[in-house]
Amino acid sequence: EPGEPGEAVWGSPGGSLGGLGVLELAVASGVAAWATWAVLLMPGFRRVPLRLQVPYTPSSPRQVANTLALLRGRAGKTVDLGSGDGRIVVEAYKQGLRPAVGYELNPWLLRLANYRAWKAGYRGKVSFQKEDLWKVNLSDCYNVIVFLAPSVKPPLADKLLAELPDEARVVAGRFPFPSWTPTCTLGQGLEQVWAYDMKEVRQAARSGAGGRPT
Repeated sequence: EPGEPGEAVWGSPGGSLGGLGVLELAVASGVAAWATWAVLLMPGFRRVPLRLQVPYTPSSPRQVANTLALLRGRAGKTVDLGSGDGRIVVEAYKQGLRPAVGYELNPWLLRLANYRAWKAGYRGKVSFQKEDLWKVNLSDCYNVIVFLAPSVKPPLADKLLAELPDEARVVAGRFPFPSWTPTCTLGQGLEQVWAYDMKEVRQAARSGAGGRPT
């Protein structure tokens, strides 16, 4: 046990964590972090262009609550683009948003999402699909949840405009769509979410283009 008489701490012959020990610890931590990324997180990104890759960051309970508050009372298919560990999809189903579907490329996160659904008693009721969100047809989706990085928002906005029905609502977490005006918003700081109704977004786009659809 470190600290016992005559027992040296790793990396220091004198019994304290010296400069070499700190360096060894930093290297070991870096290797562990890289291994976690390579094994658990990277597989889902290998087929996606670098500029469209989005690192996994779990949503906080408040972010989930704010997101679903902006979808309360709505009907139709609900999807989470880049659903991660599935927490938003499971909670959406719990609150009556059905069918609830998550699209995620990372196989480890898909396993975690399915475990979460099983633990909540929703196995077979919610759906998690290994799909590239850029290739999924969203024309039948009426509630779209997006917790993605700012760099992804411009090309994703084009896809949503091209595919979603007018009755659809998009809820973005962490970062808003830079070229869209939200219908409403909820929360502050990192907990803030923004809702966009596609009919209003298209009307604003036509007005900004001199009456021509963009």
